[in-house]
Amino acid sequence: MIPRYTRPIMAKLWSPEERLRAWGLVEFYACEAWYKLGKVPEGDYQKIKEKLLPYLEEGGFTEANVKRVEEIEKETKHDVIAFLTHLAEIIGPSARYLHLGMTSSDMLDTAMAWLMKRAMEIILEDLTRIKEVLKARAYEFKDTLMIGRTHGIHAEPITFGLKLALWYEEMKRNEKRLKNALECISYGKISGAVGTFAHVPPEVEAYVCEKMGLKPAPVSNQIIQRDRYAEYMASLAILGTTVEKIATEIRHLQRTEVLEAEEFFSPGQKGSSAMPHKRNPILSENLCGLARLLRGYLVPALENVALWHERDISHSSAERVIVPDATTTADFMLVRLEGLLKNLMVYPENMMKNFNLLRGLTFSQQVMLALVEKGMIREEAYKIVQELAMKVWKDQNLNFKDLVFSDQRIRKFLTQEEIEHIFDVKYYLRYVDQIFERVFG
Repeated sequence: MIPRYTRPIMAKLWSPEERLRAWGLVEFYACEAWYKLGKVPEGDYQKIKEKLLPYLEEGGFTEANVKRVEEIEKETKHDVIAFLTHLAEIIGPSARYLHLGMTSSDMLDTAMAWLMKRAMEIILEDLTRIKEVLKARAYEFKDTLMIGRTHGIHAEPITFGLKLALWYEEMKRNEKRLKNALECISYGKISGAVGTFAHVPPEVEAYVCEKMGLKPAPVSNQIIQRDRYAEYMASLAILGTTVEKIATEIRHLQRTEVLEAEEFFSPGQKGSSAMPHKRNPILSENLCGLARLLRGYLVPALENVALWHERDISHSSAERVIVPDATTTADFMLVRLEGLLKNLMVYPENMMKNFNLLRGLTFSQQVMLALVEKGMIREEAYKIVQELAMKVWKDQNLNFKDLVFSDQRIRKFLTQEEIEHIFDVKYYLRYVDQIFERVFG
C-alpha cells in the first residue's frame, strides 16, 4: 500500500526488516527444538543463539541486512536460500543446523501466520475504538428525530441514534468475523516438503508454534491451506463494505439538499481548486474507494485456495501484495472512520426541517391502520389515504393532517382526538429504549 494510506504501525509490521525477523524467529525456534531433542550440539546451539538473537529483537534486522539478502537472491533466484545464506554469513559454520528437515514453506507460512495474526490484532483494536465512538454518539442522538428513508424517499420517523446503533450492531458482527478469522489464521506448520514429517518430527512443529503464539496445523501438505487466508481476507472485505455503507450514508446526509450531518471542515481546509465555497465529504468518499480495494483483494485469495497437488507457487506472488495491502488498508480505513465519526457535525434542526417537508405524509400508514382497526376494509382505507396523500404531493400548500381532519369518509371512523394521536411522533419512537437495550445491553 502506498504511504498515503499506511499508518506507521502497519508500515513497520510489513517492512522487509520485520519480515526477515519473522523468518529468523521460525528458524531459531526450530533449531532450538532440535537442540532440545539432542540433534544440535551444545556448542553450535550456543553459537547460533549468541549470533542470531540480537537480530531477532525489534529492529534487529536493518536495511543493510535486507539489501544483502536481495544481493544474494540475484544469484540464487530463491529468497529463502538467500536468507539462509546471509544467516550463515552472520553465524558461521554452526548455521548448518538451521532449516533442518524443513522446506521453504515451513518457514514462510509460519512466519506469515505470525505477521497476519499481529495485523489482525491491530485491526481488532481499531474496531474496538470504532464501537466505543458509535456507542457514545448513538446515546448522544438517541432521541434526535429524523425522517427514515427508503428508496431515498421519506418513509417514517426514526432517530439518528437508531442509525448509529444499527452501525454499532453491524460492527459487532464484523468483530466476531474478524476474531474467527484470527483464530483460523493462527496456525503454523513445520512438517516438511509434503507435510509428512519425514525429516522433521511433530515435536519441532509444536515447539515452534508455541513460541510464535500459534497452533500446529492438524494436517498440512507443503503449505498452510489457503482457505484460511481466504476466510481472513473475506472478513476484511466485509468489514470494508460496512465502512463503505456508513460512509455512503454520511455522503447522502451531507448533500446540500439534505445537510443533516456533515464531515468536520477544519480551518484552512479547501474543498475545491475551482470553487471556494465547496465543503465536500472527501473522507467518506475516500473510504468508499478503499473499500473497493479490499473487495478486490479477496478475489485472488479465493483463487489461491486451489493449487496443484501438494503445492505450487501461483499463490505466492499474489499474497506478497494482497495480505500486507489488505491489512494496511483496513487499518487505515478504521482509523479514518473513527476520526470521521468522532468529529461528525450533526444538525438536528435540519433533520426536523426535512422531517416536515412532506407536511404530514409520513403518518399515512398509521392513518390507514387506524381506519382498518375501526372496521374499514383495508383496500378502501389504502385508497382513501393514498388519494389524500397524492393531493399533498401535488400541492405545496396542502397539509396531510388537515385533509384527514376534513375528510368525511375518515371522520365516520375516527374522532378528532384519535386523529391527533395518530399524528403524535412519540408513537413511532416508543420502542427506541428497548432497541438500545437489545443492542448495548
